[in-house]
Amino acid sequence: MRMRRWWAVRPGDVAFLVLGLPVALLGAAYALAALYAGVLLSLTVVGLPVTALALTGARQLGLPNRWLTGRLLDETVPAPGPAARPHGATARIRAALTDTVAWRTLGYLLLRLPLGVLGLAAVLLPLGSAWLLGFPLWLRLLEDGPHPATPLDLAAPLLGLALFALTPPLVRLTADANRRLARHLLGPARTQQRVQHLEAARHTLLTTGTERLRRLERDLHDGTQARLVALAITLSLADDTLTQHAPADPRLRTLLDRARTQTDDTIAELRALTQGLRPTGLDGGLPEALPALAAGCAVPVTLHLDLPRRPDEAVEQTLWYCAAELLTNITKHSTATAATLTLTTTPTRARLTLHDNGPGGATPTPGHGLHGLTTRLAAVDGTLRITSPPGGPTVITAELPLTL
Repeated sequence: MRMRRWWAVRPGDVAFLVLGLPVALLGAAYALAALYAGVLLSLTVVGLPVTALALTGARQLGLPNRWLTGRLLDETVPAPGPAARPHGATARIRAALTDTVAWRTLGYLLLRLPLGVLGLAAVLLPLGSAWLLGFPLWLRLLEDGPHPATPLDLAAPLLGLALFALTPPLVRLTADANRRLARHLLGPARTQQRVQHLEAARHTLLTTGTERLRRLERDLHDGTQARLVALAITLSLADDTLTQHAPADPRLRTLLDRARTQTDDTIAELRALTQGLRPTGLDGGLPEALPALAAGCAVPVTLHLDLPRRPDEAVEQTLWYCAAELLTNITKHSTATAATLTLTTTPTRARLTLHDNGPGGATPTPGHGLHGLTTRLAAVDGTLRITSPPGGPTVITAELPLTL
């Protein structure tokens, strides 16, 4: 990479150091006022709510500072994750007070002011250099009388030249310091970045795995299964031909019957395998797949669906498997006579709830279906809640994000 010449300065760096100082003054004033109000009101009832509100405002101030850094310093600072929005005033105050992004933004607003002052001083160095270069002349113009030459007449221009030569690297140094400060305090923390990278890798892995399973299911269904069906038809035709044109040999008849039975069993097993790889009923989405599941359950199931938009494919498959496993559990392990399956969504999450009037006592025992559902949901940031007191009823809720 080619090094920049020592006098090369980006116009955006200079613009940031000049225009950014008023922003730094306003940000520092807000940060100091927030800290002062928090300390002053810390012993009162309104202390914590005021501090939480101030931290929420500080988090919002990170947006214009990130924009200014990207626009002028050409440093793209990724936005941190959204703030937590729990239900209830107390929970929201607690979430705001423990929001590391807000505290880091508050620290940025405080540290940005001294950096802004240093940056403006670096930009204004050429004015001081010009004054020092002309110091002997200014001295003689401003004061009357003879002025004999002194060592200061020689030292001042030399110092001016030195300051003028130092201006470009100092401007670059303060601009780089502002870049690093924004990168470390306005962007996501390292742990957040790692979580984001892991989430992206998980999404890629799940998407790739789902696509591979779909191709495998399609190949088995359209290739292997079709050839086995053709083989079964051929065996049936051979059996009919032997019956019509050849004497019935008991051994040959036994072999043909065994081959036909084995072929039919293999086709049935292959269909079960392809169904386990990817449910074919999901081609039309959950609004078509879940009614088919409910209709196949031995216990009467009432279905309630509220799904305005289709979730990610991996999430959709997880919801289908959860519904299938829960309905299977009712058929096998419950003596319930009625059940209700409900699927609702919020802007970010999906919730699948199964309610039955069985005797209760459902627990996620390791090695059984409910424990497997917990593991499957955990892979997509989902949770499984089970409420099944003795005597019933049983309510099982699976909740997971709509997108990964």
